[in-house]
Amino acid sequence: MKETKKFISPNAWFSIEYPANWYEFEDGEGSFLFYNPDQWTGNFRISGLKGDSSQFGTQVVKEEREVNLKVKPFQLSSGEAVYEVSFFEEDEHEFASHHWVIGKEDMSFDCTFTSFKKDGYKIAEEILNTLVVRDTKQKYPAEIIPVRLMEIYEINSSYEWVVNFVKEQLTTDFQGIEEDLSKLDKIKEEGSISTKKRDKWVALGLTVGVILANEIEGMEWRTLIDGNREAAILIYTPSQQVIDPMKLVWSKVKAGEEFTIVESYKETLASLHQ
Repeated sequence: MKETKKFISPNAWFSIEYPANWYEFEDGEGSFLFYNPDQWTGNFRISGLKGDSSQFGTQVVKEEREVNLKVKPFQLSSGEAVYEVSFFEEDEHEFASHHWVIGKEDMSFDCTFTSFKKDGYKIAEEILNTLVVRDTKQKYPAEIIPVRLMEIYEINSSYEWVVNFVKEQLTTDFQGIEEDLSKLDKIKEEGSISTKKRDKWVALGLTVGVILANEIEGMEWRTLIDGNREAAILIYTPSQQVIDPMKLVWSKVKAGEEFTIVESYKETLASLHQ
């Protein structure tokens, strides 16, 4: 792999690095799927399970050896592993399904890589060699990574809630443009949302973020991992300036500040050109 992106799992249990032209896609619960949608070179899936002892990962690999006689030891810098492969045909193409069980410290991982049979598993092996189990008791520096599906779902559900809430409270449509900000201020002024409803105020902040992303070229979503906080943020790519949607609304409400959402938006715009 030349250029890579970093993925940190929910709860910051583990991290991997994967090719820069790959993206995360929806998969089963607890499983994370990555591939290149423009030039398919294989589907990589990984799921992790955390145990209650530092030997949990090693024990899982040992048990896999005992119950599955097809697996063979596999050397990875990221941990102890076993491997097996199976083949199948589909639409006149031959595919390989590569499967690893990996044990590292208090975690075990189940990983698969489906590719054309002729292509082998080199890309998957490179990804697996970047696998890191993070110590949940250790304080890591804050990291900004490509936006995960987890945060995309939160952004979308928050925006959908705001659209419906505005329509219900103000009997008007919400289109996600700058002119709609005054509608959010009207809801705020009417006291429709209790100051204790953190999730609702965060939803308003994320919606302001959606408007920023719609209106400002170069504004992109990312995921912030900072201790126990895992949240969607915005990056203004020309300057790499970080805009935190939580600080646009909820932080001000929590602090009892006098503000308007329109003012908060305009202050953010002004800061981009400083």
